[in-house]
Amino acid sequence: MLSLPYETLRLGVIGMGGFGLFATQHFLQVPDTQLIAIAGTFREQSQQAARRFKADILETPEELASRDDIDVVYLATPPSLHYQQALLCLNHGKHVICEKPLALTPDQGREMLALAQEKGLLVITNLMQRYNPMIGRVQQIIKRNLLGKPLHGYFENYASDEGLSPSHWFWNREISGGIFIEHGVHFFDLFEYWLGSGHVVGAQRVLRPGSGLEEQVQATVRYENDVLVNFYHGFTQPGRLDRQELRIVFEHGDITLEEWVPTRLKLRGIVNEEQMQQLLDIFPGAGFDISAVYGGPDRKQRGRHQDFEAFQKIELHFGHETDKQHLYGELLRNFFTEQSDYLRGRIDKRRSTEENGLRSLEMAHQASLMAQ
Repeated sequence: MLSLPYETLRLGVIGMGGFGLFATQHFLQVPDTQLIAIAGTFREQSQQAARRFKADILETPEELASRDDIDVVYLATPPSLHYQQALLCLNHGKHVICEKPLALTPDQGREMLALAQEKGLLVITNLMQRYNPMIGRVQQIIKRNLLGKPLHGYFENYASDEGLSPSHWFWNREISGGIFIEHGVHFFDLFEYWLGSGHVVGAQRVLRPGSGLEEQVQATVRYENDVLVNFYHGFTQPGRLDRQELRIVFEHGDITLEEWVPTRLKLRGIVNEEQMQQLLDIFPGAGFDISAVYGGPDRKQRGRHQDFEAFQKIELHFGHETDKQHLYGELLRNFFTEQSDYLRGRIDKRRSTEENGLRSLEMAHQASLMAQ
């Protein structure tokens, strides 16, 4: 476990674009965090943020990395810059919080992690999905075996490209790494959080006619216990049609989550009395409908050539009132709080570690190579 000898965590930010500002504002809500300096390319936005938080504006990342009054650097720059900028900061003795992905290639990521370990520093990827209480509730269902074993899953991401002009760096694989690496790492990691380690067994992509831009990708990952999960990402939609759906199918039911930062959940299943009570404990205040009640010999069920008993078939709904943007901010605060507590020596275990950032990058890189 790492330990810092001071009470205030002094933050530097490289890259104060739209998301950099959004995340930084949430990080600074964590007690005893102070913004010291900003180095970035969006000069007007950087200057406005600097005035608000009484921080310095610096011309280059090198100036920021060499400051003695900065402890942690947050990298909110395009993926192709993460490797170089993280090494710069680590070599100046700074902890690094890096936007996803960790780097463009696993070799780069491994070098970053090795240097951080050598120097006793943190280099963590912002995989904030792990801090969503909804994600934790699904994990409890899996751990407690409330719907039987997971069998299959999918994530379908019909994303908007309305704000991504043809010249945006997102489409340039040399800068972004492509859709799997720039965007898909979140979801490879999310299912690994639930299901254990995975490896890619197939992947494809579709290029936009007339432009050659990679606009749609899909992959199949085999997780532990032979659970196959399909991932689809397509950046093709008007903003008003941007939508996502995630599902896990179990032996005795299924769970569906909506939004890429999941805010709503629907559970369908056949359960016994004890399982029903545990579900209500996990989802306090949930609404549920009873589709069927079983008694006598009808309580005996059979699936996968195995017998079990159930007393009713249910459909449970949870979380419909949560605002996605507000939840997103909460996850950023939860992520930064845990990493801060780890740095200060208050905790010795984290939901998201350096290895998670590397593992998600390895899967994304494997999928990207297979798809070409």
